[in-house]
Parts: sequence; C-alpha cells; structure tokens
Amino acid sequence: MSPSPPLPKERRIRWGYWRSMMKIELTRQNVHNEFAKKVELISGQNLFACYQCGNCTAGCPVAFGMEVGPHQVIRYTLLGLEEEALGVNTFWLCASCLQCTSRCPKGIDIARVMDALRTVVLRKKERKDHVRIPEFPEGFLEKVPQIAFVSGFRKFLS
Repeated sequence: MSPSPPLPKERRIRWGYWRSMMKIELTRQNVHNEFAKKVELISGQNLFACYQCGNCTAGCPVAFGMEVGPHQVIRYTLLGLEEEALGVNTFWLCASCLQCTSRCPKGIDIARVMDALRTVVLRKKERKDHVRIPEFPEGFLEKVPQIAFVSGFRKFLS
C-alpha cells in the first residue's frame, strides 16, 4: 500500500492560511449591537459571558438535527449577524430540556436565549405563519394535554 499524497498547499492547516480566511473585524460598534441587546433584554442573560466552549452543543440531545449549534447561534448574535442567527433552525428545534444550561460553565440559561430568539422572530410583522387561537376547531383545546399546550404554544405564539 503506497502512502497517500500530501495535501495541496491550500488545504494544509497552518496559522497563516486560516488567518487569511477568517477576517472578522471586532469593534465596539459591531459587537455592542442592537440585535444582541434585544436578545439580552428579552432573555435576561449576559451573552457576552459566553466564551464558546461548545459544552451546550455537546450536551444537546437534538443537536444532530440543528444546522448550527447553540454556541454558534450565540456567536452570530454577538457579532450582530441577525439574518444568520434567525435564519437557522436551532432555536426552533430546541426542546428546552435545560441540558445546555446545566453544562454551561458561565451559568448562561441558553434555553432562555433560544426562547428569546423565537420571540424575536415571532414579533416580526412580516411573519404569516403565526398560530391563532380562533383557527382551532371547537373543543380542540380542551383535549390537548396541559404540558403539550404550554410547551407547544410557548414556542409558536407571539
């Protein structure tokens, strides 16, 4: 068996290569943005305490179905990348099981941050897929188990 050929120069992992690829300028203006402030206000959590350890994503039981992990959504939020943060399915798939919160070394309630992101999306005026109570058939709400009612509608009502 012959050894595999070396990687092309552009695929080798070197500090200089990655440094040229990842150019995000962090300034006070783009880090302290209105989007991050809004999410912090709704959630009551200090997102700037997150140092991207990834424990929340590693412990998440539904992370396999998420486009990006919870820690990456927090990073998007901190960088002011509102479209990227709100354009992924991460906070919609969040089961609010609090596994991420229990694993966070900084004590951030990440499930609450995911709820805040859902709230931001649902408060946008252009959303047409809200669930409206009058649209349910008569007698439907009496048959729904209470836990399903509370957790389901908490996610989908604004």
